[in-house]
Amino acid sequence: MKTLLNPRDQEEVLARLQRVRADSTRQWGKMSAHQMICHLSDGFRMYMGLKTATPAGFPYPSKILKSVALWAPISWPKGFKTVPELDQQRNGTPPAQFDRDVGELRSLMDRFTRQPRDCRLQSHPHFGQMSEKEWMRLAYLHMNHHLRQFGA
Repeated sequence: MKTLLNPRDQEEVLARLQRVRADSTRQWGKMSAHQMICHLSDGFRMYMGLKTATPAGFPYPSKILKSVALWAPISWPKGFKTVPELDQQRNGTPPAQFDRDVGELRSLMDRFTRQPRDCRLQSHPHFGQMSEKEWMRLAYLHMNHHLRQFGA
């Protein structure tokens, strides 16, 4: 299972990120490529506690959702609603300059994979409390999902 704990998996997503251009066409969803870059950056900010997100409040246990989302051998569904703080149509960080925003995403990913592991004690809005292994798996899957969205 791929995870950002593995340096080869980190290299893979960074190489795929390089293939995304400001004018890359989405294969589903509403975000532009530039909005997707900012959305992924907001995700890393949330993972590290630099951005807060309100709990999603699902009617079913987050442990079941977390287990399926992180470990089932299936692709994530398209169109899954994110929390408002990461939603580019609502409260997500607005795009500024594409190359700078891509650089910021790379920097956040690097910081996330290098920082002391006790920095990820906050709760995920959909999944609740998560271990380091789960945060690293989630980060890989989130990047993979959105890179696929833009054909990278």
